[in-house]
Amino acid sequence: MIRARIHRHGEERLLAACDEELVGKTFRDEVSKVTLTEAFYGIEAISEDTLVERMGSVTIMNLFGERAVAAAIAKGYVSPENVMVVAGIKHAQVVLI
Repeated sequence: MIRARIHRHGEERLLAACDEELVGKTFRDEVSKVTLTEAFYGIEAISEDTLVERMGSVTIMNLFGERAVAAAIAKGYVSPENVMVVAGIKHAQVVLI
């Protein structure tokens, strides 16, 4: 399952999504430190199919985890060569124009 939440700011709609087991954890490497909070990624657990549906209704995406990023790659929102890795965890940011 994926944790997902849509944040709204004016006309922008940001989809924050991460693999469920990552919520509440902090990841560090030499360059970055990221804490995946429930406040940002939400409490709702959804399927990958539902995640893909929501991707079509937002302007920005912040994705963490193998499944969340793979869903975006499969639908053509993210190119595999643009995936970042933070402490071994895949991460992608998307801005749709």
